[in-house]
Amino acid sequence: MKEMVAYCGIPCHMCDARVATVNDDDEKRAETAKTWSEQYKADIKPEDINCEGCISEGSVLFSHCKECEIRACGLEKEVENCGHCSDYACEKLEAFFQMVPFCREQLDKIHAGL
Repeated sequence: MKEMVAYCGIPCHMCDARVATVNDDDEKRAETAKTWSEQYKADIKPEDINCEGCISEGSVLFSHCKECEIRACGLEKEVENCGHCSDYACEKLEAFFQMVPFCREQLDKIHAGL
């Protein structure tokens, strides 16, 4: 089975929200909500930690994924993820890569393999 990689380059198997959802793990949800609340200075509750992956066909998404401009752009352009985009790497991604540099490596590999 092909690994799911989000539009932004996050490997979905590494996303704590998706891991908690797939495993129906309330302890992981609570731990993730606490960590993300502190990290992003937001009020995230354990019940908010649910996601099937932003490129999945499911309708369960973490709240940020529903409003993510990178995801919205990928959906609009109908690409598998941003590594498949003819505009790779755009300004939206460059800003994101400043926060999450390993995502650049992930998408660079995908883009180079096209």
